[in-house]
Order: sequence, then structure tokens, then C-alpha cells
Amino acid sequence: MDGKRLKKLRTDKKLTQAELGKIINVTKVSISGYESGGRTPDTDNLKRLADYFGVTSDYLLGRSDDPELTEKDEKDVAKRWKQFKEEIENTDGLSFDGEPMSKEAKESLAESMDYIFRNTKKINKKFTPKKYRDQD
Repeated sequence: MDGKRLKKLRTDKKLTQAELGKIINVTKVSISGYESGGRTPDTDNLKRLADYFGVTSDYLLGRSDDPELTEKDEKDVAKRWKQFKEEIENTDGLSFDGEPMSKEAKESLAESMDYIFRNTKKINKKFTPKKYRDQD
């Protein structure tokens, strides 16, 4: 989590840490930890922050300087990520390196795939001719 970005987004909206915490259902201490780098939000809280501020999770994580995908792009990514997450949560026998995957490992995999889906969407936009971008 890029705490400086989160703090800037929060202060731009003139919110206190406590107010932002109430909005996304965490404590002021959690928001303070996210901003200082002492804590990392779980997937759900990261999504709530991104949704509230209208930015991508990659932007909050410092993986992208582009804070936004289009609304349609966000919906496409969210749909694909939801399908993927449901598939791995409902799959018995999913393993890594010969060991069954824990719930935490599955969540980590889902977070990684969210990153991959978003970046792939951005990369594909760069290589799709403009005349075809709005046709879906």
C-alpha cells in the first residue's frame, strides 16, 4: 500500500482517518497503519478504498501511476476477478508445490490475478486501434 497516495486521497476529500475508517468499516488505527506503511489492507478493504476514491487498487498499491481505468474497464476486470475468485474458492484439491493451498494462499492468488487482469486490460488498450476500442 502506498500510504502517501492514500493520505493524499483522504486529505483531498477533507476526511479524517476516523471518518474514512467509518466509511470502509475499519478503525482509525487501521487507516493510520495503511498510511504509515505499518499495515496492509486485506483484499476487501483495498477494494473498498479503491471504490470509494474512484481509483484502481494498483494505484493504491503503487503499482501504477494511472489512477483510473474506464468504468467499463473496471466492470470487466471486476467480473473476471469475481469469476476467478469463486472458482478457486470452490475448488477442492487446489495445491501449490504439492501442498494443499490455504485460504490465505488462495486470497493471495486472487489478489495477484486482480493485478494481472488490470495490467492486461491496460496493455491491451495500448495496442487496440482507437476505431475498435469503443466497440464491445
